[in-house]
Amino acid sequence: MKLNTLKLVNFRNYEKVNLKFSNHLNIIYGNNSEGKTNLVEAIYALSITKSFRINDDKMLIKNGCISTKIEGEVEDKSTNNYEVIINKEGKKVKINNTVISKVSDYITKINIVLLEPDEQMILSSSPALRRKKMNIEISKLEKDYIIYLNNYNKTLKQRNFYLRELYINGNASKIYLDILTDKLVNYGIKIYEARNNFITKINNYIGEKYQKIFGFGDLIIKYNSDYKNKTKEEIIDFYNKNYKREIAMGKTLYGIHHDDITFLLDKKNIAEWGSNGQQKNAIFAFKLSLIELIKDVKDSLPILILDDLFSALDNEKIDNIIELLNSDIQTFITTTELERLNKNLLKNASIFKVKDHLVEEEF
Repeated sequence: MKLNTLKLVNFRNYEKVNLKFSNHLNIIYGNNSEGKTNLVEAIYALSITKSFRINDDKMLIKNGCISTKIEGEVEDKSTNNYEVIINKEGKKVKINNTVISKVSDYITKINIVLLEPDEQMILSSSPALRRKKMNIEISKLEKDYIIYLNNYNKTLKQRNFYLRELYINGNASKIYLDILTDKLVNYGIKIYEARNNFITKINNYIGEKYQKIFGFGDLIIKYNSDYKNKTKEEIIDFYNKNYKREIAMGKTLYGIHHDDITFLLDKKNIAEWGSNGQQKNAIFAFKLSLIELIKDVKDSLPILILDDLFSALDNEKIDNIIELLNSDIQTFITTTELERLNKNLLKNASIFKVKDHLVEEEF
């Protein structure tokens, strides 16, 4: 998969951008706060329609403007034109100038693997953030996943509301609660199966990738879920045994909305026992494993973004990672330190300089 061109209109600090990229390595360099990350943020947003830095889409619109447009020509098994248009009312997406009504039909088209600074912080952050990251990656691979997830969250809200209703009105019927529980479990099982399948496949690669970066150590990801190794009947039975406690608490206490993942290095939680370097390398190994998984599922290599590369790794580790990459993968690297990149890499790269919110290709 290759991003041939990128066009931006009123995106972040850019009024207009029109760039053509190399099929292999693209290096974007310049001082901090000039707009390097804004460019790769636009590439990422072209893929999943959202930024990796903020939750509010409207913040992507240049100050004083009413809308922004991200447009790119992507070459895979065929060549197509993709657009994401964001305004104050919302956003729409297009493929070859045709509006796509379901986002789930769009976000599986352009596969991107992103490596950003300090991403190892996810290991010690909240389970909610780890679930969010996992949801994003699975949604890129399975278009029905986001539908199951939205339906689960909608049913969860309905069930929580009715639990509070049962608390207030003790004579209210439990029949409706049972209906909501059944719906919740049906969607939850589909989400659990997708997550379990995803983690199982990642574990086929991550140990080897980690050892090639760091040199030694056994790394796996453990998937923790209330649904693990349980039938639908066992899950519903658990709800039935605990519904009075849920009524008292006014919320659903059991389900895939409590799922989490743990990175285990030599059988120990790397967030608790691993060094900062080990944690960074674990995340890098995970991202490299994602590349392999996408290649297997989609029969196509994703686009790779390495944002602010040298803030996260020393030169030796960077060389190790670059060597692990398939030479056919299109890669975007942002950096403030062009001189630290391997000279052989620079010879075969397209280099873009960002200064004063303008982008110029150097020849």
